[in-house]
Amino acid sequence: MPAWSVHRVATDDWRRYRAVRLAMLLDEPGAYGSSFQREVAFDEDTWRDRLGHPVLVAEREDGLPLGAATLYTAAPDAVPEIVAMWVAGHARGEGIADALVEAAVEQAARVGAEAVHLHVMLDNPRAVAFYRRLGFAFDGSHGDVDGCDRMVRRVGGRVNNR
Repeated sequence: MPAWSVHRVATDDWRRYRAVRLAMLLDEPGAYGSSFQREVAFDEDTWRDRLGHPVLVAEREDGLPLGAATLYTAAPDAVPEIVAMWVAGHARGEGIADALVEAAVEQAARVGAEAVHLHVMLDNPRAVAFYRRLGFAFDGSHGDVDGCDRMVRRVGGRVNNR
């Protein structure tokens, strides 16, 4: 497999982000609280606005997208949250997810965050185990969907994952 890297998508590269996001929605239609049909109709301004939050993309050196994650912060004083995490089926098991999460945590550290949140479905034990391995722990908060709980990781270190 050719070399790959993770980088933040620039606002002017909104078309690349659009292609990756639409691929995510086609690959995992029930995972992102939206749909391909809804987002394919978005205009350029909407795509550019979405890039106001750091969007990280893993790509092969030939430009093939392998995965993505967004570091979303709801308000200036809010804890940033990793959302829209995706790894293409053909790229799973290659360390892409690890690299995306670590890049998001590093981005949060650059802006002075003390922690990073994410939500995970409890009926997805593979995802729960993955996030625990990377130092996330449940914090007792629930998501807005039944069976979805929040995990947290301190920036600059790992929390106790018991």
